[in-house]
Amino acid sequence: MMVNHWRRNVAAGRSDPPKLLFSANGQSIAMYGTDPDFRAAIGEADLIHADGMSLVLMSRLLFKRPLPERVATTDFFHDVAQEAESSGMSFYLLGAQEDINRAAFEAVGYRYPSLKLAGRRHGYFRPEEEAGVIEEIRSAQPDVVWVALGRPRQEYFCVRNRAHLTGVSWVKTCGGLFDFLAGKATRAPMWMQTAGLEWLYRTALEPRRLAWRYLTTNPYALWRMLLHSRELGITNEQAGQSGRT
Repeated sequence: MMVNHWRRNVAAGRSDPPKLLFSANGQSIAMYGTDPDFRAAIGEADLIHADGMSLVLMSRLLFKRPLPERVATTDFFHDVAQEAESSGMSFYLLGAQEDINRAAFEAVGYRYPSLKLAGRRHGYFRPEEEAGVIEEIRSAQPDVVWVALGRPRQEYFCVRNRAHLTGVSWVKTCGGLFDFLAGKATRAPMWMQTAGLEWLYRTALEPRRLAWRYLTTNPYALWRMLLHSRELGITNEQAGQSGRT
């Protein structure tokens, strides 16, 4: 579904301002409930996809029209890259450390030799440097900017600079995507992905960084989805009509 929606928008050409594509998982659901600024930023998105199997499973339990699938950003990137090779759309990679950003950029170029890579930049820049970063991106004239600055910084960055990214069609938040593209991080086995246990796999690999986050955000996100199932149900009905996933 997501790729089909992407394909329709590619055919429509560039948009001004660019469209914002965000993702949702347990952490973002928790932040949405506790942080008004993050909630406002999420409200600016043109599309939101479920990058967490827990959202899909809960929708199946609570709603007559559940989310059709999980759309992991790490999978979505490759689907879009294949589409971009044939359509001629170009990518810009923004975020992560310099070595990770460079390795991801080179890996994408190797895997998709026909893909136009407009440019790249690491994500370690000071607030006073942001205007220069935006100018670099505009000068590169990419169609799609992948923003890997971590949540919520990446969402705030996208919303804050949307009007300034003239000529860009899409701005997509992507969290730790570049780690996977660079080969630093690995996906869980498919059976764990299908069962909604990829978070457990990642926690086992990075317990210090992820254990506390999952322990605090997942229960609250579950409680919020249960408590506000009626509200989420309305959102899900809208999603089916508007193309949101």
